[in-house]
Amino acid sequence: MSQNYTPEFKKKIVRLHEEDGRTYKSITAEYGVSKASISKWCSEFSKECQTSPETKAEYDNMKELLKLKRENEELRKENLFLKKAAAFFAKEID
Repeated sequence: MSQNYTPEFKKKIVRLHEEDGRTYKSITAEYGVSKASISKWCSEFSKECQTSPETKAEYDNMKELLKLKRENEELRKENLFLKKAAAFFAKEID
């Protein structure tokens, strides 16, 4: 059973995957869209980036945002670890 999705919905799904780093599986579970559809939409968006400078810039921004989100999360984890280590060593000194 084929279903028609709006271009805005497709773009939202692509953004979830490309920008937020969501997996096909998590998007499928939340929105009920098949993995094949998501893959196709991402592929179409990637091809569109080759022809449109505006779309290419948007794609680059998505990738940069994803990279920064991952880096930020890693830094948060390292900061939390360092806080715990500092508290542990402060107890040892007393």
